[in-house]
Amino acid sequence: MIHPRIKELLVESVMVKQQILQDEALLATIDQVASICTIAFKGHKKLLFCGNGGSASDAQHIAAELSGRFYLDREALDAEALHVNSSALTAIANDYSYDEVYARMVQAKGQQGDVLFALSTSGNSPNILRAAEEAKKRFMLVVGMTGKSGGKLAQISDYLINIPSTDTARIQECHITVGHLICELVEQAIFGKNESAKN
Repeated sequence: MIHPRIKELLVESVMVKQQILQDEALLATIDQVASICTIAFKGHKKLLFCGNGGSASDAQHIAAELSGRFYLDREALDAEALHVNSSALTAIANDYSYDEVYARMVQAKGQQGDVLFALSTSGNSPNILRAAEEAKKRFMLVVGMTGKSGGKLAQISDYLINIPSTDTARIQECHITVGHLICELVEQAIFGKNESAKN
């Protein structure tokens, strides 16, 4: 007999995506984010990503789709998840504090016109907020990816993709879905439409 929670969890996940589908303002924001990423790449700028735990994995996943490939065989795009340098991350955490790990990396790498994707399901992670603050000082655009409330990150973000849920797992599932949407739109805009994506 199939455990009932399997279907229940799948239904919950689908319901959150349906809410996104019905939210024209949120869909418009996703579209705008794809556009600003396209503009950044065409201007030889880069995308930086940061998150903690599962959100760090999501950040790395989305960056990899852009720097490697998504659907198309094409030139690499400059996208990086800031936590992948474990020596830098642990050194900064040890010498300063964990709250500063991403802010220091943004100081080192961020330039005007770059885009920071700040992933935090609560919108209140101190190190993510600090990274966003540093990005704003450098005239970067900040894309906040959060849960329903947006938390404190909502006030710092230029674009807020706040998934309509308070459940961490459901939020992260939708962050990846949105990330994939952005990757496909960016690829199409820069390198041409991929007809095989639908096959």
